Amino acid sequence: MQAEGDVLRHVHRDEGPPDFASFFADEHRGLYKVLYFVTGNRADAAELMQEAFLKLWERWDSIDRIKDPTAYLFRVALNGSRMRARAARRAARRLVALGPPADPFEEVNLREDVQRMLLGLSPRQRAALVLLDMYGYGSREAARIMGIRPSTVRALATQGRAVLRTSGGPHA
Repeated sequence: MQAEGDVLRHVHRDEGPPDFASFFADEHRGLYKVLYFVTGNRADAAELMQEAFLKLWERWDSIDRIKDPTAYLFRVALNGSRMRARAARRAARRLVALGPPADPFEEVNLREDVQRMLLGLSPRQRAALVLLDMYGYGSREAARIMGIRPSTVRALATQGRAVLRTSGGPHA
């Protein structure tokens, strides 16, 4: 058995295009449901539906040249959804971090401070911290690189962090 809306659509297609108000009454619920499932957002679905109906209304005087007004309406709405998604992706790519611009002199000062603190460590403590904390190696990989046992790498890193804490370093 056909739903009432399906019967109305077939009657309208056989008799020629209905008036816009009747077409809207027949189609708005189905279009809204489709757009809601596509966007996942009621407000976006309602806006896209309104935009699609507006575009169709603007062409309503030539509706007899559109083979399937319902298909046209759905195509316009889904194209609008895709255009919005593309625009959102473009806008997200253009976003820049808000806040004050980076001060290159501050970066130089920070590098000098870090270098000074690291030079206060023994070469093996420095190597252990750099491999573990800066490069993200595990103690096994760092031990293999340094040619020592993993427990020694962990001990060196712990000692190095203790020295940095007493000097007010980054892990303080």
